[in-house]
Amino acid sequence: MKFFAVLFLPALISAAILPDDIGAYHRTASAPVTVADHSVWQEYGLRASESATYVSGDQHFTLSAWQLQDTTGALGVFDWQRPPDAKPSSGASLAAEMPNSLLLVYGNYLLRFDGYKPSKQELDALTGTLKNVDATSLPVLSGYLPSGGLVPNSERYVTGPAALARFDAAIPPSVAAFHFGSEAQIGVFHNPKGDMTLAIFNYPTAQIAMQKLADFQKLAGAMAKRSGPMIAVVISPPDPDFAERVLGQVRYQASITRDEYVPTRRDNIGVLLSNIFVLIGILAAFSIVTGLFVGGFRTWLRRGRRGAEPDPMITLHLTR
Repeated sequence: MKFFAVLFLPALISAAILPDDIGAYHRTASAPVTVADHSVWQEYGLRASESATYVSGDQHFTLSAWQLQDTTGALGVFDWQRPPDAKPSSGASLAAEMPNSLLLVYGNYLLRFDGYKPSKQELDALTGTLKNVDATSLPVLSGYLPSGGLVPNSERYVTGPAALARFDAAIPPSVAAFHFGSEAQIGVFHNPKGDMTLAIFNYPTAQIAMQKLADFQKLAGAMAKRSGPMIAVVISPPDPDFAERVLGQVRYQASITRDEYVPTRRDNIGVLLSNIFVLIGILAAFSIVTGLFVGGFRTWLRRGRRGAEPDPMITLHLTR
């Protein structure tokens, strides 16, 4: 099954997903995106990709797009493809920019502009043409990496054995146990005695994390700590004291979201009764004003026809 997936991967990633026009720029050429490390791309759920050149007069730029299975895959690819010298960008909630390029995530899409940085209007028009956009929220595990000493743009999000072997080969996949549905956030921390890699694994329950902690502690040179359903681990740190301080900053914080109905004014019985009486008052006032108008109008007609017989009474002659 994996052989056929790799065999047909070039066909899957060459689908057309980009529009013909972006603002004043028109697409002139398109080509599939060549990807390396196919196994890692498969773990992140690559569905399609395309690279196109857009031209407006003597100006041109290249836009590359990758469609992933979900937002988690887009986060993983964004961390992986982001250049080491990239700077944070306000182009999107997850975006990085270089002197002449922009890399950003929109849902389950990763977009890269080379030679041009689009305006918000152009970006909104582009994202409006993308199909099958996944709008689920990003995983919260990425926010647990300590900030002190973290090397910029060293973060990597791991969802399977291939990515783990690519970014932190010191941890065996059998110890990580991805079959439990675990995911990991990896970051490199700088220290004068040498850089070290911290990996934070998140498991579905705290009980599973308790069971897996012993497996991590058996690794040669491992320093591991559990916090809730998370396990933070450093393998053979050059400065154990620095590693201990970094591990001490990893703390799980549970968040509970209650799906609770918030009552409105319409649910208040007092407001309902008040509105009923207001409606009754409006109807009564309308009836009085209407009656006065009709009565006054008939009186005015009678005065205008002095000597005329009054309006006859309408009677119904009902007989057996």
